[in-house]
Amino acid sequence: MRRRDFIAALGGTAAWSFAARAQQPALPKLGFLGVTSLSEWSRFVVAFRQGLSEAGFSDSRNVTIEYRWAEGRYERLPEMAADLVRRKVDVLVAIAPPAAKAAMGATTSIPIVFFVGADPVQLGLVTSLSRPGGNVTGVTTLSNEVAAKRLEILREVAPQAEAIALLVNPTNPNAQIDAREAQVAAAAVKQQLLIENARSDTDIEAAFAGFAKKRIGALLVNPDPFLLGRRDRIVALAAQQKLPTIFHVREPVAVGGLMSYGASFIDAHRQVGVYAGRILKGAKPADLPVPQATKFELAINLKTARALGLTISPTLLATADEVIE
Repeated sequence: MRRRDFIAALGGTAAWSFAARAQQPALPKLGFLGVTSLSEWSRFVVAFRQGLSEAGFSDSRNVTIEYRWAEGRYERLPEMAADLVRRKVDVLVAIAPPAAKAAMGATTSIPIVFFVGADPVQLGLVTSLSRPGGNVTGVTTLSNEVAAKRLEILREVAPQAEAIALLVNPTNPNAQIDAREAQVAAAAVKQQLLIENARSDTDIEAAFAGFAKKRIGALLVNPDPFLLGRRDRIVALAAQQKLPTIFHVREPVAVGGLMSYGASFIDAHRQVGVYAGRILKGAKPADLPVPQATKFELAINLKTARALGLTISPTLLATADEVIE
């Protein structure tokens, strides 16, 4: 073959290769809207991607994931959701009620898969758990329904507490529902329960500053991404005031919190990933029932219990999924 013919053939091959690549369909795009940060939520993102993998999708191989993190500033969520919609994502994953509300405000056509703690029907996200309807479905841990159990565990460990405080973030749509359920549970056992609002670092400091005057003897920290992100400070303040404290996930217990009881966030995020994958394959959100958490975990930090002068009963220890010595 003459040199000129070879170059022409080579050019034709390159052009064909470029055209073939150009004709390849673009990867489906998934938007992930988080209320905290990747560093705060990394364990749960891994679980989400595991669920996505179980459904047949892997980031950068056959799906593209675009993450947006509000860093605890819920007011940023509507614009972040709108940005993902403008980028024409095929599925929008929304973690926690503030993100779910923002996603629903941004689109009524793109499928949305949420993860929330409270009842999504009460939050107005779906019409029912069995038949969500519309473009929205997801996974719930129904954390408000385990408020009574969390209170029961705390009272068992700290029976001397005359008053117990419930720390809530009032900007979270969960807050009113969770507070109401906790008050009902407290009233049933004649326990004084005071609601303390905290939407900022200053509010957290102010709440703890007032606990002694209010004779608070123990603390419930309500499920909320912002409060979870401030776990180090909350744990430190609780230790200073010798307040037995219970959270909803194990992360605060790992850094010195006394106890946690709640649904497995790892398992819930895995389920969210599975649902997102199923929708990418063609399933409709309206046809996917909202599953409820079935796995609940109790974690206890015995080192913290000793520092507080508390004795954890052998019965409670036997039911714990994790005990930190």
